[in-house]
Amino acid sequence: PEETVTSSFASFIHAVRPEHLSKTVRHRSKRMILDSIGVGLVGSTTHVFDIALRYCRLYSSVAVSSVYGKPGVKLSPTLAAFTNGVATHSMDFDDTWHPATHPSGAVLPALLAASQMLPPSTKPNGMDFLLAFNVGLEVQGRLMHFSTETHNIPKRFHPPSVVGTMGSAAATAKLLSLSMAQCTHALGIAASLAGAPMANAATQAKPLHIGNATRLGLEAALLAARGMEANPLILDDIPGCSGFSAFYGVYQPKPLSTPSDHHEFLLEKQDIAFKRFPAHLGMHWVVDAALSVRNLFINYAGSFSPSLIRTIVLKIPVSKYINRPFPSSEHQARHSFQFNACTALLDGEVGLSSFSESSIHRQELRELLDKVVVEHPEDNVANFDKMYGEVALLLHSGDVLTGKCDTFYGHWRKPLSKESLLKKFRSNASHVLPEEKTETIITMVDNLEKLSDSSQL
Repeated sequence: PEETVTSSFASFIHAVRPEHLSKTVRHRSKRMILDSIGVGLVGSTTHVFDIALRYCRLYSSVAVSSVYGKPGVKLSPTLAAFTNGVATHSMDFDDTWHPATHPSGAVLPALLAASQMLPPSTKPNGMDFLLAFNVGLEVQGRLMHFSTETHNIPKRFHPPSVVGTMGSAAATAKLLSLSMAQCTHALGIAASLAGAPMANAATQAKPLHIGNATRLGLEAALLAARGMEANPLILDDIPGCSGFSAFYGVYQPKPLSTPSDHHEFLLEKQDIAFKRFPAHLGMHWVVDAALSVRNLFINYAGSFSPSLIRTIVLKIPVSKYINRPFPSSEHQARHSFQFNACTALLDGEVGLSSFSESSIHRQELRELLDKVVVEHPEDNVANFDKMYGEVALLLHSGDVLTGKCDTFYGHWRKPLSKESLLKKFRSNASHVLPEEKTETIITMVDNLEKLSDSSQL
C-alpha cells in the first residue's frame, strides 16, 4: 500500500534500533531522565500530588508500579503513570523543548510503570528503555513541527497534552514491541485521548495535563496491543475530516523516514532547557534580568533599597496567561512575570520557598508589585528561541538602571553544566530520599545502557 504520514511514523517506531542513538542523543536524554526523576520526587511533596494520589488509591487493581516519593506504595501501571506525571509537573519544574512542550514528563512515567508491569522474562533492559524514551521524544518533536503555530507560546491547547499523549503512546508501543499495525492504532487511539485548554494554566488542574498525557498514551498502547483499532490516517491531512490536524489551525504533516544506517534525532539538533527554579520557562528570562539589575542597584546604592525605586518596567512578550500583576496562589505565581521579577529583586534569588503562601503575600513584595509597569516591545516575540526579558528600575533620583537577558542559564543555548544538573537533582531528591538512594539513581541513569533490567530504575 501507498505510504502515508501515519504509516511512516508507525514504521519508524517499529523499526528504529538502539544503534541509531548517537552518543549526543544518549547523553542528552539521560540528563533529561535524571532531571525528570528529581523533579518528580520533589513534586511528590506537593498538595496537588496528594490529591491525585488519594484519587488513584480509590481503585483496587493489580498494584505493581511504584509512585514517586512514596516507598511501599504501588498502583496499577496506568494510575502510577498518571500520579507520577502529575508530580513531575506539579511545580512547573520540568524540562522544556522548542517548539514549546514538556517532553520528559509525558513519556518517562509511562515507561517506568510499563517496565514494572512486564513479567520477569520480558523485562526491557536499559538500552531498550533509553530507545523507547527517545522514540517518545522524537514523535513529540516531529508532530510539533507540523504547524508554525507551535513555535510560539501556545494560546489554545497545552502542547504536552497533545503531542505528549502521542509521544507516550509511541514510547510505550516501542517498549512493548508492538507490531507496525499496532503502532499505527496506538497513535490513532492516543489522538482521541489528547488535548487540554490553556485556560487551566496557573491552576491545580495544569499538572493533570502531564499526568493524563503519560497515562493515556500508555493506555492507547495497551489497547492497541489487545487489538483495538483506530483511523490509520490519523496524522495525515485529509480534506474535510480532521484527524490530528484538529489541534492546529495550520497543519502541514510530513512523513518520518525509516531509520537506515544513521538517523538524526531532533534531540541531536535541538537540546533541552532545564529550569533552575520551579516556574514557567518564560520566568527565567525576567529573573536573570532582574538579578542583573539588582547587582547594578547594589553597586549604585550600597544595598537593595526598594524605597529608592519609583517604577519597575518589565519589557516582555505578549502572552496573557503569564502576565499576572498580582498572583494570589502558588500556581499563579509560577506563571507571573511580575511576581518572579520582583521576587528576584527583593530576595536575590528564586527557589522552592519563593512560592510558599507566606512568601507570596509579603507586604514588601506587594509594594514592589505596585510599582511594576509592563511594556511589550514589537521585537520581543512570545517564542522561547527568540524572546528576551528586560527589567528597568526608574529611581526617584531620575537615574535608570537596566538589566537584560536574552539567554538564561539552563536554556539550550546556555545549557546547565553537569555539576549544576547534579546539584539540582540532589536537592530535589533529598526531600524524599536518603543520600545513598539518590546517588544510586545518579549512577544507574549514568550507566543506563548497561542496566540489565530497566524496572530497577
